[in-house]
Amino acid sequence: MNKRTIGAQYEDMAVLFLQSKGVRILERNFRNRFGEIDIIGYDQNTYLFIEVKYRKTSRVGDPASAVNVSKQATICKVADYYRVCHHFSETTSCRFDVIAILGENINWYQNAFPYQHR
Repeated sequence: MNKRTIGAQYEDMAVLFLQSKGVRILERNFRNRFGEIDIIGYDQNTYLFIEVKYRKTSRVGDPASAVNVSKQATICKVADYYRVCHHFSETTSCRFDVIAILGENINWYQNAFPYQHR
């Protein structure tokens, strides 16, 4: 399997996990010219912008550590575009999460990083 196929498989796993926790999935693979957000969800009056990272083993580190500052800034830019397109108010609650899948173990890092305006 290629990386895109593997990524889609683990994003599917993340979606099922989130849905089991009560998250309503709004979008998958939301893209614009700045980049992509893997999953956009809604839970308890908060919009969730979620990055999914998978690693087969921990040999190269925790998958969540791959969401570096540059990736975080990209996610924030794409989230800004989404918020404008959907007419969010300034008070709309948003959060940036990471789903890290290591082997078959799923860790959900809620509020994984703060909003970055660049």
